[in-house]
Amino acid sequence: MTNKKLIVLLTAVIIYLLPAADFDFSDLVEKQKSSVVNIESTRKVSVSRRTMGGFPEELFREFGFPMPEYDEPRQSQREAVSSGSGFVLSKDGYIVTNYHVVQDADEVAVKFLDRKEFKAKVIGTDELSDIALLKIDSEDLSPVLVGNSEDVEQGDGVIAIGSPYNYDFSVTFGIISAKGRGITSGRGIGDYVPYLQTDAAVNRGNSGGPLFNLDGEVIGINSQIYSRSGGNEGLAFAIPINVALEVVEQLKETGKVSRGYLGVQGGEVSSDFAEAIGMEKPIGALVRSVVPGQAAELSGILAGDVIVAIDNKEIIYFKDLQHTIGRTTPDTTVTARLFREGRYRNVKVKVGQLPTTERDEASQPQPKDPSYPLGLRLRNLTDERDIEDSASGVRVVEVAPNSPAFGQIFEGDIITKITSKNKSFDVGDIEDFIKIVESFDTGEIILIIGTRGGANIFEPVEIE
Repeated sequence: MTNKKLIVLLTAVIIYLLPAADFDFSDLVEKQKSSVVNIESTRKVSVSRRTMGGFPEELFREFGFPMPEYDEPRQSQREAVSSGSGFVLSKDGYIVTNYHVVQDADEVAVKFLDRKEFKAKVIGTDELSDIALLKIDSEDLSPVLVGNSEDVEQGDGVIAIGSPYNYDFSVTFGIISAKGRGITSGRGIGDYVPYLQTDAAVNRGNSGGPLFNLDGEVIGINSQIYSRSGGNEGLAFAIPINVALEVVEQLKETGKVSRGYLGVQGGEVSSDFAEAIGMEKPIGALVRSVVPGQAAELSGILAGDVIVAIDNKEIIYFKDLQHTIGRTTPDTTVTARLFREGRYRNVKVKVGQLPTTERDEASQPQPKDPSYPLGLRLRNLTDERDIEDSASGVRVVEVAPNSPAFGQIFEGDIITKITSKNKSFDVGDIEDFIKIVESFDTGEIILIIGTRGGANIFEPVEIE
C-alpha cells in the first residue's frame, strides 16, 4: 500500500470516528444524575358539580333524558398536582426552578433520581424572570457546575435535562438557535429576560430544568416553549444563568427582586425613520413617550430620542433597553447615549425602581362560581372605570397554570364571544361566560374570540 493510499484510508477512518466521539455525552449526563430534580407542586382548588333534581348531570346526558332545571352548583375542594424540573444550586440545599412551576402551591416536593424526596420551602419567587428559589433540609447535595451565559454563542451545542410529562431525567440535545430573545407569556414574564433560544426538545415538565453547554456547565434554565400543538416544535427558550443568578442572590437576601426602571415607552427604529432623522443605520430604542416624574423625564430624555447605548452597551432593539435597564440596580447612575436633532449626545441617568404590581386579592371581583371555568379569573368590562358603560365582555385577570386555557389565553385579554361548530354565543359578563362554558361537554373544543392589545384573537380551548 502506497503512502498516499494509507493517508486517504486514515483520513476516512478519522472522519468516520469523529462524529461518534463528538456526540457521546454519556459522561456529561452521568455526572448530573444527583443534581437534576423533579419538582412536584400541590395546591387546593375549588370545583363545582352541578346536579339536576338531585341526580348527576351525566345520567341525563348518558341516557338522553330531558334536562330539568339546574340546582345550584355544589362546591368542593380537590388537590391539583403539577410537576416540573429543577436543579441543585448549592451543597446546602438550595434548588432553582421556574416560578410558574410552584405558582400558588400549598406544598412543594423535590424528588431525586435515587427516589429520595424532600419537602421544600419556597424562599422567594420572581414572576418577571420566572425564577423560584427553594430550600430543602440537606447539607450534602451535589450542585451543578455553573457556566457563564455571556460566553454562549449562536450555534453552540446544548443539552437539556428534565422531566417532560413526568419522564424523569430525560436528556435531549440541540444548539443555541439565537440569543437575546424578548418574549412574553402575556403576564409580563419575559419582558426583562434576554432569553436563549434552543431547538433542543423541551416539553411540559422540562420547565425549571437546566440547559447545559458541552462542558457540563449550566448556562440556562428552560422556561418557555412556543408551540401550536402544546408539544415540542423546536422553539424553546431558556433564562440565561447569569440573569437567573442575579435574581437568586436577591431572593436569598430579601425574598424579592428590585429592578431598574427608566420610565419610557417606545419601539423599534425603522430604516425609513433612521433616514428621515439622519441616522446612519436603523438601530436603537425609539422613545415614543416618557412617564412623568420617572428617571427618563428627570434626566432630560425626550419623546423622539433614540437611545443607542447604556454605559457603552449597544442597544439594537427596544427590548435590549428593557433588559439592560432591568438588570441595573435602582439608584445607579448610568450614561445613556442617544441621537437627537441630527447628532449624538450623552445623558446621565439615575435609574429608578420598577414599580411593583402586587395583586390585591380582596379587591378583585369574584365570579359566583369560584372554580374559575377553564382556569380563568375574570372581571366584567362594565366594572372598569376607563371603559364605556355600554361595553360588554370580560377581561382576564388571571390564568391558572396547567388549566385548559393556560398558554392560549393571557392576563389582560378581553373575551367577547365563544363559538363551537355552528353555535355562537356573545359574552356580556362573567355569568354569561360561566353558563356558556358549562353548556359544553368534556372534550369539546370551543373557540374563544376577543382582543389582545387591540388585535383580534381566536384561540381554541378544550373543555375539561
